[in-house]
Amino acid sequence: MAPTPMRTEGPDLRHHGDAEVRDDGAVLVDLAVNVRADTPPAWLRERIAGSLGGLAAYPDGRAARAAVAARHGLPVERVLLTAGAAEAFVLLARALKVRQPVVVHPQFTEPEAALRDAGHTVDRVLLREADGFRLDPAAVPEDADLVVIGNPTNPTSVLHPAASIAELARPGRTLVVDEAFMDAVPGEREALAGRTDIPGLVVLRSLTKTWGLAGLRIGYVLADPETITELERAQPLWPVSTPALAAAEACVSPQALAEAAHAAHRIAADRAHLVAGLAEFASDGLRVAEPAEGPFVLVRLPGAAAVRRHLRDLGFAVRRGDTFPGLGEEWLRLAVRDRATVNSFLQALDRAVTLAHHARGGPAAR
Repeated sequence: MAPTPMRTEGPDLRHHGDAEVRDDGAVLVDLAVNVRADTPPAWLRERIAGSLGGLAAYPDGRAARAAVAARHGLPVERVLLTAGAAEAFVLLARALKVRQPVVVHPQFTEPEAALRDAGHTVDRVLLREADGFRLDPAAVPEDADLVVIGNPTNPTSVLHPAASIAELARPGRTLVVDEAFMDAVPGEREALAGRTDIPGLVVLRSLTKTWGLAGLRIGYVLADPETITELERAQPLWPVSTPALAAAEACVSPQALAEAAHAAHRIAADRAHLVAGLAEFASDGLRVAEPAEGPFVLVRLPGAAAVRRHLRDLGFAVRRGDTFPGLGEEWLRLAVRDRATVNSFLQALDRAVTLAHHARGGPAAR
């Protein structure tokens, strides 16, 4: 059965993984936030620090914009630098003339929140666990004039085929593809960034995930020049700071791209280690949404809310899944970390599951 469009309220669209590691959560081992560990690297910190001497001048984004354009083989007129991908969602919601927006869920909730804040009524297409959360292009209503989908999708870690996403393109429709985690996919296979043959395509990229720059806020939009002009008009003056511009230029250099490609392969190996460890909990009802292709995995586990609380007591933060439309309290998202961290986490998970079983009157031990 195909997924069906829905108009619903419900989950807290403003809840994000960083809520797990604020305040007293700051001391926890973080598997809740999808920012690569041990970043930004020293060379990037030095580049950013080197830009501070120019803070008296207003930001000049021309060099960074040109560098991003060159990275994707595009003219600069197809590039807009933004204060992270989150700003891009707000710009799209406010600047484009949209009548019937559709967001494909489960996915990052900020696009829908931005659309709702701009006064739009949003339809949801909920992908199903039974289908592996894979996209069926036919499930998206024909009258949708704005469609938003993530690839790879947060939180499901599904990498949709580029051809399937391209099927969503229509005359008069804006197709927004959030590729914030695409550089964590080896070879960036299924990427649409740089494509100019798909009508209405808008690709969003973030530099905060792979490079650990969530506190700096830097990302960009790739689209046709007319759309870029509309979005740029909705931006305030000088929306991207001088340090963020320096980071953008640095992160699309050939050396940085090579480092990111190496990191993507390491993440894939670490993810495989995590998934293999999670398989040991199958007897407890734990299921991993597979195949996972992003720097995080989505798991379903009976009593997940209690397990998450016990994990906090044991020193680990994980992301609750019930704030994503289409998921519920049995879902958790786990960021991929290095093997030593994963091994420690799996030991804590074993203990947390046992404690949750005790509380439910289940077996004393696994």
